[in-house]
Amino acid sequence: MKYLIIGGVAGGATTAARLRRLDEHCTIILFERGPHISYANCGLPYYIGGVITDRDNLLIQTPSSFGTRFNVDVRTHSEVISINPTAKSVTVKNSLSEKTYVESYDKLVLSPGAEPIKPALPGINLEGIFTLRNVTDTDTIKRYIEEHTPQHAVVVGAGFIGLEMAENLHKAGLKVTLVEMAEQVMTPLDYSMAALVHQHLKTKQVEFYLKSGVASFSRPKDRLVVTMNSSKTITTDMVILSIGVRPDSHLAKEAGLAIGETGGIVVNDFLQTSDPAIYALGDAIEFANPVMGQKMISYLAGPANKQGRILADNLVRGNVKRYKGSINTAIAKVFDLTVASTGLSGKLLQRLNVPHIDSTIHASSHAGYYPGAQPMTLKISFAPGDGKLLGAQIVGFDGVDKRIDLLSTAIQAGKTVHELADIEHAYAPPYASAKDPVNIAGMVAENILDGTTRIISWREVIESHGKGLFLLDIRTRDEFMLGSIEGAVNIPLDELRAHMDELPKDIKMVVFC
Repeated sequence: MKYLIIGGVAGGATTAARLRRLDEHCTIILFERGPHISYANCGLPYYIGGVITDRDNLLIQTPSSFGTRFNVDVRTHSEVISINPTAKSVTVKNSLSEKTYVESYDKLVLSPGAEPIKPALPGINLEGIFTLRNVTDTDTIKRYIEEHTPQHAVVVGAGFIGLEMAENLHKAGLKVTLVEMAEQVMTPLDYSMAALVHQHLKTKQVEFYLKSGVASFSRPKDRLVVTMNSSKTITTDMVILSIGVRPDSHLAKEAGLAIGETGGIVVNDFLQTSDPAIYALGDAIEFANPVMGQKMISYLAGPANKQGRILADNLVRGNVKRYKGSINTAIAKVFDLTVASTGLSGKLLQRLNVPHIDSTIHASSHAGYYPGAQPMTLKISFAPGDGKLLGAQIVGFDGVDKRIDLLSTAIQAGKTVHELADIEHAYAPPYASAKDPVNIAGMVAENILDGTTRIISWREVIESHGKGLFLLDIRTRDEFMLGSIEGAVNIPLDELRAHMDELPKDIKMVVFC
């Protein structure tokens, strides 16, 4: 059996390694248009910031070591320029020799990944403007910083990678300005959770412009000028484009394979395309989200690695393993904060017209009496009827990772908020509280569902401008003096019973802390 794999890294390289473990005698050829087949994509920003000091640590396997260990014919600098499904062959172009040739296959695996979005803006190809997608991009950016010693950088796009780049450029000694078209950073988050990130960025003196698009770039002298749609300009020394990515599915489309509504390659549960001899995985495939069933693309390394194992099993053993889909569990370090999400956000559920309830709690990373406890904000979205968990988001400093993983597992298992309240976790004061934040999130949600607690969203309070509401702040007087919602009345919780007769009876009361 002869297998051709187009593209390495998380999807293609994992597939090749698993194929060899399952079949010692097959022929495996892996094509990669660049010089590297297996590298730590997610570590690239940290090499630029100097957190990862040794470049070789980014290279998980070299083409030579991978080829030797797994007996794979690794062909770098080799771009597959067309696929002929009828003849079961591909045409390959070597970028060093410029020669093309045809290679046949029994089974073909597509792992082309995604490509950075680079809009056709005036001046976008000027010197000093970069995208970050691979090791070559990283080397170029690192070299530019070393040779030009820039003092300021603009990062266009404030998603997970954009914020990681902002932090690492900051670590490298640059002042950083973020420019983002949306009303918030990290658009997978709900606005209320992203607002916590906004506040943290301010403490790090990172300038950011929201609801701001870039109109053009220019270089009138020795510095770049970024002109925004508002006509405001920012003078800078370098620009990182982190606007987003899209599936690199053009080869599949040109070969006549089915392409979905997201632009990704359509695959079935076995990761098989519309051509039975061709399979696909990674950033380029469209698959149904397990929570609500809508078609999505997951631009994450974790799902791609798991898909590679499943796909290889299906190639060798027949279609024996089904891929269940990704709920897009993601986490990022943003300076001192850790930001994570899983499942569907409240705003996405709203956009999909899915009935849901959002609930937010504020807890500590471990027992408050043990030194070092850090604040954590945890938001969950759940179904109003049975309380089925639909999504979760966490912003905090410590212990965010283990909670988001627990919530991700609960969502994938179809658990409800009632079951969150009962989840058993490991407890010792340095690590958690007897009632973990995940338990508390479930308990608060239960209170909402059974009517013990009635809630109002911050948006409703803002839209009312305080009219028709009595805002009662039950924090201590010292906390109240630090700032509150305009028009709020302060009665500390411990004094509340003694002042019950002073509270109005003819107006909706909103109690907060």
